[in-house]
Amino acid sequence: MAIPAFNHFLDLAELSSDQFWGLLRLAKRLKDERREKGANEPILAGKSLALLFQKPSLRTRVSFEMGMQHLGGYAFYLSPAEVGLGSRESAADVARVLSGYVDGIMARVFAHQDVTDLAAWGSVPVINGLSDFSHPCQALTDIFTAWEVLGDLEDRTIAYVGDGANNVATSLMMAAGKVGLNVRIVSPAGYMPTAAVVEASGAEVSVTDDLDGVQGVDILYTDVWTSMGQEAEREERLAVLSPYQINQSVLERTGNARALVMHCLPAHRGEEITDDVADGSASILFPQAHNRLHAQKAILAHLLGGVPLI
Repeated sequence: MAIPAFNHFLDLAELSSDQFWGLLRLAKRLKDERREKGANEPILAGKSLALLFQKPSLRTRVSFEMGMQHLGGYAFYLSPAEVGLGSRESAADVARVLSGYVDGIMARVFAHQDVTDLAAWGSVPVINGLSDFSHPCQALTDIFTAWEVLGDLEDRTIAYVGDGANNVATSLMMAAGKVGLNVRIVSPAGYMPTAAVVEASGAEVSVTDDLDGVQGVDILYTDVWTSMGQEAEREERLAVLSPYQINQSVLERTGNARALVMHCLPAHRGEEITDDVADGSASILFPQAHNRLHAQKAILAHLLGGVPLI
């Protein structure tokens, strides 16, 4: 039975488990194809993608530009100053203008409402490259990476340590719920996910402020404690979150000699993660970063190229 197609990639709560697994399998096929043949089929020849940025990113920009190039298409960057999304020009107007020029829009924004408005008012697929609520491209990549290194994800456990209320933790829980991966959120009070988000994820999630929550896990995951737009909270966040640093002691606290470490990058080394862990044998930070390319090619192939999910 065919897996239903979807029109936008905004929030993983909107995808079924079958659709999510279909993307994972498509990402694997595209990664294997490029490795074995040296190139991907130009399935997006003649297609264009607008990259609309309010917040900068190394991985998001380069992976989407190269992903389009690998698939035969074209992507171009629109800076915050050029568009002024939400200030110089409304999301509704931007969506309708760009829909007459391009085949798809990738937007990396502050407010999640902006990506939902782009999708509502435009007539081309919209991809959420990051919003304050959700980071679905990262979570797809994270699960793809975990699947590569662990194999079967059923009954495996990932511990997210740090700010468990941020967009990365939210999307990680949503993604885990699609594949049967257990999640432990290890965060201080005030930085825990809401009950509504945990319930919506469909995953087996436990939430604790005790670092013993990392015991027995297969993967430790962390992210920066202060994201763009939170600079005024930096000192407070450092004070509260400093006990939740991923260091050698916390890695050993898992009790699992094969435990791995993930981080969505960029890393504030010496804050949420130490150099010896980030660069150590347990780290899969850079294979994880490189997989952004392959996971996003699957999204592009499906949304812009009409490649079915199987």
